[in-house]
Amino acid sequence: MRSPPATSARLAASRRRRPRPGPARARTCSDPAPATTATAASCGAAWAPASFLAPPDSLQEVTRAGNELYKQGRYGEALRHYDRALALCPDSAACRGNRAAALTGLGRLAEALRDCEEAVRLDPASGRAHGRLAALCLRFGMVEKARRQLTLAGNTNQSDPAEWHKLHEVESHLGKCMDARRIGDWKSALREADAAIANGADSSQLLLAMRSESLLRLNKLEDADSTITGLLKLDSASLSSMSTKLSGMVADSYVHVVQAQVNMAFGRFDAAIAIAEKARAIDPANAEVGLILNNMRLVARARAQGNDLFKAGKFAEASIAYGEGLKHESSNPVLYCNRAACWSKLGRWAKAVEDCNEALRIQPSYTKALLRRAASYAKLERWADCVRDYEVLRKELPGDTEVAESLFHAQVALKTTRGEEVSNMKFGGEVEIVTSI
Repeated sequence: MRSPPATSARLAASRRRRPRPGPARARTCSDPAPATTATAASCGAAWAPASFLAPPDSLQEVTRAGNELYKQGRYGEALRHYDRALALCPDSAACRGNRAAALTGLGRLAEALRDCEEAVRLDPASGRAHGRLAALCLRFGMVEKARRQLTLAGNTNQSDPAEWHKLHEVESHLGKCMDARRIGDWKSALREADAAIANGADSSQLLLAMRSESLLRLNKLEDADSTITGLLKLDSASLSSMSTKLSGMVADSYVHVVQAQVNMAFGRFDAAIAIAEKARAIDPANAEVGLILNNMRLVARARAQGNDLFKAGKFAEASIAYGEGLKHESSNPVLYCNRAACWSKLGRWAKAVEDCNEALRIQPSYTKALLRRAASYAKLERWADCVRDYEVLRKELPGDTEVAESLFHAQVALKTTRGEEVSNMKFGGEVEIVTSI
């Protein structure tokens, strides 16, 4: 029988021959298709060998789950997983890139931009991170910053030719838009702004402001208002890094000026002045901003004086006050409509029609001006014109019985002037549409 010491010796030798475990593998942060993969050094925590399943809260599993949700377009759920991944691996550029991708899908572009900037800081050699940052910069209209990032991406052979093409298109159309604005060619300015937006700068506050201003000058007030409203939903941080100037105006100040002008056109005088004062605070040395603010104050003062005089029954004086306001803002539909009310009170129906025409030329959908003109046509016994206006109003205000009744009486008067039978016509809320005017 073999002695125990020999057995012990063989066991000891076997232990010496058994290989030692290798170094632990670092967890990685694989990301959705648009981004890059984190390096092992970026996380520093070990994961289990391949023969074992990763725990459900590991970086690998959290990221994989986020990627699957991202591919399905479920960006909000993906974002929650990427937030967890980032908490596990805060220094991973790839995890930052993942979250930026989800934020972009949710339309939270300013937050995505900040994550992309952090990803580039964490991994300056990542061409994909530079490329993603460039794409976001271009959406904000930050042409020079986008160019720098695309150049850095190109240094790693990961520059996207399509992004370069978009950058050149945006830059070209932006320049042409500024040139057209400078000479007051508003149709061209609108066309070029739309082209720049269509080529990728869809979240540029500067371009949207130029679009809104162009629409305002072309008397498309509703479109100008909807454009500026959409602009205000964007994160204003996009302008903080822009050195672009228009007519010497700082970009941020210019956006406020356009917003103020749109408010003024719609009769929101107090809001317009408050916004213009913000523009002046941003760019206090700019003469144009100061002139615009001063004009707005004069217009608002004239309108307030006119309103007070009108309420006091001093209609002639009120018309003069509104006229003073129009000297400073000749394309304000509210002042024209208010002065038309004065002419109506004074029995000067033809003058009322003239001012309503001006108000409607500037703002074709101005219901109050259309009502006032229709009433003035009735006083002038211009029944065909009167019926035409009331028919438009009937469509716009289908539940307004006063409009329906006025249309009925205008139709009766029109038929009477034509020698047609009207004895069987009765008003009952429904009226016949006269189409042969």
